Amino acid sequence: MKIAHSPGELDQRPRAVAIGTFDGVHLGHRAVLSAAMAAGPSATAVTFEPHPRIAFGYEVELLTTLERRLELIGEAGIAEALVVQFDHEFSQQSPEGFVERVLRPIGAEVVVAGGNFRFGRGREGDLETLRELGIDARAVPLVEGVSSSRIRDLLRAGEIERAAKLLGRPPELDGPVVSGDARGDTLGFPTANLRLDPQLLVPAYGIYAGSALDHRAAISIGTNPHYGGTERRVEAHLLDYEGDLYGERLVVQLWRRLRDEAQFGSEAELVAQIARDVEETRAAEPPA
Repeated sequence: MKIAHSPGELDQRPRAVAIGTFDGVHLGHRAVLSAAMAAGPSATAVTFEPHPRIAFGYEVELLTTLERRLELIGEAGIAEALVVQFDHEFSQQSPEGFVERVLRPIGAEVVVAGGNFRFGRGREGDLETLRELGIDARAVPLVEGVSSSRIRDLLRAGEIERAAKLLGRPPELDGPVVSGDARGDTLGFPTANLRLDPQLLVPAYGIYAGSALDHRAAISIGTNPHYGGTERRVEAHLLDYEGDLYGERLVVQLWRRLRDEAQFGSEAELVAQIARDVEETRAAEPPA
């Protein structure tokens, strides 16, 4: 997928444009993307960075990094995407200004978005505004029960499989692999320690079954209470994987929450529990 960061980086040609923040690229977002692809050639996504609520000073725990969001949009079948820098100046332009500065320069003839889509200063513009400005604006019905906020709530509660049903895929975490305490090597279960974007939502602490790099993975999210840790860590033990992941970006899927974090009476008890976690991970299946 071609990714542009200004309208001038895309050819001006007839386009069907899907507009949204698309955090999580969940089933509702995918319905909007599919509607753009069905509306005609040159299906294009227009999305915003940072999240508009973050730009206005609100705290938002994101479901996906921008990089992963764009990858998922591309995997949905969109050929080109425009990432619009959302800042105070951008937020103060009129709806007409948004159309003239963003949509017309890329040739938008059809715009699809959720029925609650608003844009422009004070959220003055909506799909009817676009129609009045000569654009074929089409509302995509909301998918019942699916929203980024609902998915956030489920992930905070560790409800991985329920969140996956709303996402249409397993929840994920991604980030570069950084150095850790290297205890996993000593225990016989080496792990990749992920550094996460501080704005990315991290699910409930615990041990999870999942995958990374097409390998099943046992994943620990938490503070390693057995060793008296206080700093949150996300560590993935990739089953049957040999190689050095240090410095590489890793996308980790979460399939199922196995158990809470725990403190053990001895290191031997810890190792025995990790072995059981690994066996459960071998038997786990991705969410249906």
